[in-house]
Amino acid sequence: MKKAAKILGIVLLVILIAGYIFYRTLLPTYDGSFDIENIQEEVTVHYDDYGIPHIYAQNEVDAFTALGFVHAQDRLWQMELMRRIAPSRLSEVFGDATVDTDRFFAATGIDEASETTVKNLDKNSKSYILAQAYIDGINQFVEQGATPIEFYLTGIDKTKFVIKDMYNIFGYMAFSFAMAHKTDPLLTSIQQNLGNDYLTDLGLHIDPNTTLIQNYPAKDTAKVKNTMIAAVDKALKPLPIPQFIGSNSWVIAPQKTASGKVLFANDPHIGFAQPSVWYEAHVHTPTYEMYGYHLAGVAFPLLGHNRKIAYGMTMFENDDIDFYWEDENAILGETTKTIKVKDADDVTVTVKRTKHGPILNGIADEIDFEKSVAMSWMYIQRPNQLLDACYTMSHAQNQKEFEQALPKIHAPGLNLMYGDAQDNIGWYAVGQLTERPAHVNSKLILDGTSGNDEPVRFMDASENPSATNPPWNYVYSANNQPDSISGSLYPGYYLPENRGKRIVELIEANNKWTKEDVMQMTLDVTSKVHAETIQEVLNVIANADFSSKEEEVINVLKNWNGDNQLTDIAPTMYHRFIYHYLKNTFSDELAKESFEMLIKTHLAKRFTSSLLFKESIWYDDVSTTAKETRKDILVKSFKEAVAHLETQFGSDINTWTWNKVHTVEHPHPIGKVEMLRSWFNVGPYEIAGTQEVINNLGFNYNEAGTYEVYFGPSTRRVIDFSDIENSMSILPTGQSGNPFSEHYDDQAEMYIQGKFRKMLLNTEEIKKQSKNTLILN
Repeated sequence: MKKAAKILGIVLLVILIAGYIFYRTLLPTYDGSFDIENIQEEVTVHYDDYGIPHIYAQNEVDAFTALGFVHAQDRLWQMELMRRIAPSRLSEVFGDATVDTDRFFAATGIDEASETTVKNLDKNSKSYILAQAYIDGINQFVEQGATPIEFYLTGIDKTKFVIKDMYNIFGYMAFSFAMAHKTDPLLTSIQQNLGNDYLTDLGLHIDPNTTLIQNYPAKDTAKVKNTMIAAVDKALKPLPIPQFIGSNSWVIAPQKTASGKVLFANDPHIGFAQPSVWYEAHVHTPTYEMYGYHLAGVAFPLLGHNRKIAYGMTMFENDDIDFYWEDENAILGETTKTIKVKDADDVTVTVKRTKHGPILNGIADEIDFEKSVAMSWMYIQRPNQLLDACYTMSHAQNQKEFEQALPKIHAPGLNLMYGDAQDNIGWYAVGQLTERPAHVNSKLILDGTSGNDEPVRFMDASENPSATNPPWNYVYSANNQPDSISGSLYPGYYLPENRGKRIVELIEANNKWTKEDVMQMTLDVTSKVHAETIQEVLNVIANADFSSKEEEVINVLKNWNGDNQLTDIAPTMYHRFIYHYLKNTFSDELAKESFEMLIKTHLAKRFTSSLLFKESIWYDDVSTTAKETRKDILVKSFKEAVAHLETQFGSDINTWTWNKVHTVEHPHPIGKVEMLRSWFNVGPYEIAGTQEVINNLGFNYNEAGTYEVYFGPSTRRVIDFSDIENSMSILPTGQSGNPFSEHYDDQAEMYIQGKFRKMLLNTEEIKKQSKNTLILN
């Protein structure tokens, strides 16, 4: 027994030692050196307190090679997933769970478009040379660096990256911006089954009296069941990578700042995930400097600043996808793709194509229209210059050079925001716009056979809305409708005026803005629109009979200013009411899946408040013989909401606090395995805020009355050109995607608490603060 115990002890010791050695191989290397190919002169990488790399190189090729290497060290798993979406290769990793996703993306044509684009690239252009250097850096880490734990857990191998992967990532980004695939088929079904009267109150057309982004160009009966939208939702739901949702940005001119210099703010709203979407890196050479925010696998930053300029983005939300009814004569050809599925048989997908784009029937089993539907998407139809556009933005020295990038962005539609050290500000809506025939409603499926619904022309980039150095001394974007484009309001999937109205209200009220003011403004959680909406409800239902508990709730809501703090109880009441209101208004006409899809659309965010202020055909419950009115629906919804909250929390309304239902958790794909959830996911946390306030935290309504936040500010950036070295930022979780890194979640609690950290630019400060230095040679 002693001998057996000794042997067992030795075995356990060996296992522990082996486990420790294996653990050490998983750690990122932030300190030390690597000898890697393609580096001509030594590159020094200083890591600051939050794991942000500050890359110092003697030339740009070396700098971008180093960027690719350090980016891969922290985010190789994220890069791997991002590049697999467009070519339909997720099921090789996740098996049956992502087959529908792969089938759908097989039809989009992104992978084929990327192939064509790469063949036509100018291999001698600076953008291509630096992008290839970045790819070389990634591949050096693939060969020499630690294998992320996710590769072991999923059983996949590391393989080299190519330029095409970068374009496939661009393609996924562009598609995730689009809203038409979530909206147009459903609206078409409503029209076909219920009639045009049911479309009237759904916010298809913009009220010109709402807050519009101002131009100032430079002077020079059965329930409706829609199977297609359900199929698209089913395909996109398993995506292990976040989708792009919306954003805020505002740039304040010197005339309205205390310092007399430009203040710049940007917080793109993107689905929460772990790792978070942006990778920060500061790159410095004798001829180039940029503190940038990078997508995984993309060489040039989509957001960035240096001592001369700052730029950022929000989503334009223009309509760049159209659907067409087609007949068999429209088929121009077909291609067959094979999807490899982990632990299962391969799946074959046949994609038929028309001049408009791929036929979606047959791609997903749920799409069972009698007529064929084709998807026409701007991203596939026009030449792709996104890589060159990103290079141009990140290398611009002034506003004129920055504007040279604008015509190169055809899709996705973006609002690009700009500010600089020379006191210039600008907002530019970019993306290829089309002029459609006057009779066409682009939010319905169009006739692809007659030729009458085809675009009239592609509009010139100079016709896109913009504002440069306007006399009101600020520019902003909150995904709301821009003012007229070539004399008309351009169709899109714009978000309501809530955030835009609040941004304008706050900026107009202050002529001495400071960096601290702007930081505080990014955290604003007041919704005057919500407060005004509930006051209208209370006015309409004032004469109904209420219980004492219902009267208590009414008294709270009467005094609500629209704030959404953790200990507030009014937001819990308001959102519970809104869910019952939407359900009682729409679920008698719409099947369950169609109702759930409708309330997830941008359209629903637009019409929810405005519909409450008027009578509508939707209020009549078609399942009863009586004809219900607005008041009937509002009273019923209010009473149901109070009853639900009593069941959920008890009779003491002081316990109905917002923090109990409004939470956020940053999901990692491996975190779907319950026993691994706490190791890979970050959170959950109680969080203040709500949807469509400046600190925009989005959730979907559900029967349970809980509001799990699934998107929000992917970073909060405030750049002060009077004190550029002390500009501020924060990430939702951490810089690294490696769960064994100290920087995996070291910003998460700061983010929840509304704190910021410095974006270091001063070389001496960087060296002094840096605890780790990596040498690449």
